[in-house]
Order: sequence, then structure tokens, then C-alpha cells
Amino acid sequence: MGRSRYKITDDNAPHFFTFTVLNWLAIFTRPATVQIILDALLWRQTHKEVRIYGYVILENHLHCILQAPNLHQQIHDFKAYTAKEILRYLEQNKADKLLQQLEFWKKPHKTDASYQFWQEGSHPQLIANEHILRQKLDYIHLNPVNRGYVDEAIHWRYSSARNYQGMEGLLPIYTVW
Repeated sequence: MGRSRYKITDDNAPHFFTFTVLNWLAIFTRPATVQIILDALLWRQTHKEVRIYGYVILENHLHCILQAPNLHQQIHDFKAYTAKEILRYLEQNKADKLLQQLEFWKKPHKTDASYQFWQEGSHPQLIANEHILRQKLDYIHLNPVNRGYVDEAIHWRYSSARNYQGMEGLLPIYTVW
């Protein structure tokens, strides 16, 4: 298989990302697993200069727009940390069926661990201007609406849509372009 056409093209520019749970397993139906993602984003924001422009967390994937010095390393560290913490949570809570699936669907070359949590890649797309930023934010915020989960974007708890309507969201959002 060839290399992905999706690459972080400017390590200091904002990029749109999609992080998908292996085999699209519904892991983020538990508030505790979503909280691991939120806490990890907040920590990176506070300690690693990661700017979060927008995000949405759905049952098996999340979309976000992030910017940071050494963005490639930040994404790698975020995925490694969240995978480890979510797997620990699943083991502690005896979510054996999910763990069996994460073991079954693990890629053969992943020999250093019993499980694989994230699908490989994150499909980074450069946000080159404010028009593209707005377009990606609309996509992010309307994702739960288009799936029929809510009637209005601000009703989806795990999203930055509220921040953009002047309401308090779960994470602080960087809104200056």
C-alpha cells in the first residue's frame, strides 16, 4: 500500500484531523472515555501550546482543528497517551468484548502491544485560510446534526459549537485566525 496523500505540510499551521477508533468501534459512548480525550486535549493546550480551533467527538471518531509547534509530535503523543489510558479504562471496567475486538482487528505488524486502539493515520488537512477554517468548523459542528443525533449543533455536548455561539463549552477554544 502506498503512502498516504494526507500529511502535515506545515508543522506550525492549523490542520483538520480525523482520529478513528480501530474498525469504527463505538468506544466514546461512555462519558469516561470521552473525558480521557477531553483531558488530553486540555493538557496539551495548557502545557504544549496546542491551539484547539474546534472539535467534535462522536461514538467512534473525533474531528478537530489543531495547531502547535511540532504538530506532528503532538499528534503522535496525543494518540499514544489516549490509547494507553482508554485501554487501561476498558481493562479496569472489564469491557472484554471491546478488548477482544481491539485485539482481533489489530494490524499484524503491531507486535509490541496486545491491542490497537486508533486506526493508523489521522488524515491531516492544512487550513490555509479563514474560508477553509470556517468550512471545516461547519463540517465539525454539523456532524452530529447530519447524523440525526441532535437538531442543533449546540445541543451536542462533545463539540465546540457552543463556544462559537458565545456559550461555555467543555474546552477553551482558540477563535482568533
